[in-house]
Amino acid sequence: MNFLRAALAAALFSIFCPAIAAANDVTLTSRDGSVELQGALVGYDGEYYRIDTEYGVLTVDGSGVICEGPGCPGLDTFVAKFTFSGTYEISKSLLPALIKSFANHHGYVLRQELLQKTDIRFMLFEAGDGGAKAAEIILRTNTSAAGINNLITQTTDFALSLHEATETEIRAAQNAGLGNLSSVRQVRVLALDAMVPVVSPDNPVRHLTMEQLAEIFTGTIANWSDVGGEDAPITMYLPNENVGFSDVFENQIILKWAGTDLSDKILRQPSSADVIEAISNDPFGIGIGQFSQTGGTKIITLSGECGFQVAANIHSIKAEDYPLTTPLYLYLPARRLPRIGRDFLAFLRTDTAQLAVRNAGFVDQMMGQTPLAEQGRRLANAILGAGDGIGLDELKHMAGLMVNHTRLSITFRFRDGSSQLDASSLSNVLLLADVLEAGRYDGRSIRFVGFADGQGEAAINQRLALKRAEVVLAAIRDAAETLDNTQVRLSAETLGEALPMTCDDSIWGRQVNRRVEVWLENAGGNKDD
Repeated sequence: MNFLRAALAAALFSIFCPAIAAANDVTLTSRDGSVELQGALVGYDGEYYRIDTEYGVLTVDGSGVICEGPGCPGLDTFVAKFTFSGTYEISKSLLPALIKSFANHHGYVLRQELLQKTDIRFMLFEAGDGGAKAAEIILRTNTSAAGINNLITQTTDFALSLHEATETEIRAAQNAGLGNLSSVRQVRVLALDAMVPVVSPDNPVRHLTMEQLAEIFTGTIANWSDVGGEDAPITMYLPNENVGFSDVFENQIILKWAGTDLSDKILRQPSSADVIEAISNDPFGIGIGQFSQTGGTKIITLSGECGFQVAANIHSIKAEDYPLTTPLYLYLPARRLPRIGRDFLAFLRTDTAQLAVRNAGFVDQMMGQTPLAEQGRRLANAILGAGDGIGLDELKHMAGLMVNHTRLSITFRFRDGSSQLDASSLSNVLLLADVLEAGRYDGRSIRFVGFADGQGEAAINQRLALKRAEVVLAAIRDAAETLDNTQVRLSAETLGEALPMTCDDSIWGRQVNRRVEVWLENAGGNKDD
């Protein structure tokens, strides 16, 4: 009976029922009859009741009580029900692929039906003839903003979004009693994608700086000859507002780096697929597409004034080194979900789920490794970009570490101007914690290596980079509750500004360079280096 004593020390009472009970009224009585609660049933997840009483909404373990009244659920016929709501880019193919993979992985029989133009119902049944229905999952397609708003208004259980929750959305969720959407427990990254500038295969332009890209879409640059192309006017394409990456591109690129509005000459298209189709038929067009959906177009490589280039590929997107990487977010409230919902969240971090992500055409988060032999470009950048604060000793120290370690394909970055991990990195904390708890790297050491941009004094940058590495290390230790510290050694390290990914001469370049990488000791490596 501990389920009541902590919250109801004085709950030995008798409450008289009204003459006519409401349809959701219930009475929960402890099995020895000593404690009784009455109220309106708010929810039941197959294990726990949530009832609205004169003491507020209470959660009660169903195994310790007997439920009576018109609102009591049929315990033998309980069906978990939950809803996903959000952007088309996730709900069209990615989430259905994950649900199907989950059903197959757990042995459920899956059926689905179209409820209306934008809604799909997935039904999971126990295996065998006449298997009982285990869950109903509603997938509601709209936009990222609508999905998060539905979560805040409690008309959905999960929100699907292409953008990180804004400060306004985070505050609204807190005010609604839904917890902190910026916490590690309330955000997942389902997969990775990226915004990519695309042109016709016949267009000779293959490189643009971020500033040039922004100036094109604000109308400041209007002719291809201004960026090394033919003497021809530039035609710009974007999806409609609130569709695809349109709003993300405007907020993260145009407003952030150009500080002005989009050009009013942009040709809006109904969808991202329509942008690709338009570019394919326009030799002088440029659009913003998805890495997962580029058709026959060519992707423009981003570069800086110093000459460093960052191409969009699976490796750069998985490590989030490509500056326009766009995680596909799943937001959830801070409340208990039905067991099958919790099982689905746990499944998302498995290799089986990541294979489903890959097969759906997106970039998965399966832990990969980049050995030294594949890091030649990074080493060259480190040497070419070394400033006055980076001497030969620092470069030799860096090279020595790289020889004995392999970079994991997971990187941590922070919110602008703070030491708080961004939403994608919060999800990465759970991913790495799961891998460590599973013992995948037992017997080896892992270094969390902090990097800084090249602005300011090198010594200060070293300290800032080390602080970031220590923040990540602390978050991993906190999340990996069952980690055996005798089996894997974790430590924080800093290389400061010694290994730039791209140029420091722009906001986006400095943002890419400020990061914490994860370096895994090579098998049989020197543990004392």
